[in-house]
Amino acid sequence: MHSTEGAVLPNTNYKKMNYSKTLTAFLLLITFQFGFAQDTTTFFDKADSFFKTHVSNGRVDYVAIKANSGSLNELLDLAKNISISKGDAETYQAFWINGYNLSVIKGIVDNYPIKSPLDKGGFFDKITYDIGGENITLNDIENKLLRANFPKEARFHFVLVCAGLGCPPIINNAYLPNTLDAQLQKQTELALNNPNFVRIKGKRVGLSQIFEWYKGDFTQDGKTLVDYVNLYRNEKIDSKAKVSYYPYDWSLNETK
Repeated sequence: MHSTEGAVLPNTNYKKMNYSKTLTAFLLLITFQFGFAQDTTTFFDKADSFFKTHVSNGRVDYVAIKANSGSLNELLDLAKNISISKGDAETYQAFWINGYNLSVIKGIVDNYPIKSPLDKGGFFDKITYDIGGENITLNDIENKLLRANFPKEARFHFVLVCAGLGCPPIINNAYLPNTLDAQLQKQTELALNNPNFVRIKGKRVGLSQIFEWYKGDFTQDGKTLVDYVNLYRNEKIDSKAKVSYYPYDWSLNETK
């Protein structure tokens, strides 16, 4: 048996303090993560409810939202401090797609009545929105957060809705992380099989100016624009078809 006389015994109080600090830090981390997950889930739930209430047949009821903007403002307030890592790609993309579409609606409502988003100067590149921990323009959401971080994902162009009728229609659901890929696929297929969006006349095909403005997104890996469109079409276009671009319709996508 060893004598403890003269030995330096462990400082049990110090160990207890360290344990207490570690436990407190762990509980704070769990609380933060749980709270964050709750906020994110609440955002998607409330966004889904908002779109279901105010969107129909690809059009937005700006009159009703203007008359009672509480649900939109509550939703955007909730989105202010939600910060999602781009490493969680589905959640990040879904959050910012919804964030873009909601911010567009906010921009229209703030200036309503208005006939087109272009009637408000700087609508896309000057006006900023406090969302996702950023103070950011619509163009920056699209180009810096989505396209730049996910350059291979050209389907963004069929779900980011600019409030003009020339854009693919807004849907009456939120984009959700667990259904995002299917939603991107569905909206791209709907747009590229719509005869008003892809206008075929003999050996000529008229494409939205989206394909002109963002041509590089659609022609990666040596594809032509027709190649890209054919990926999603039921009736394929002749690969030698001559491509032109029809004028974009910036008329407001409001409920009539």
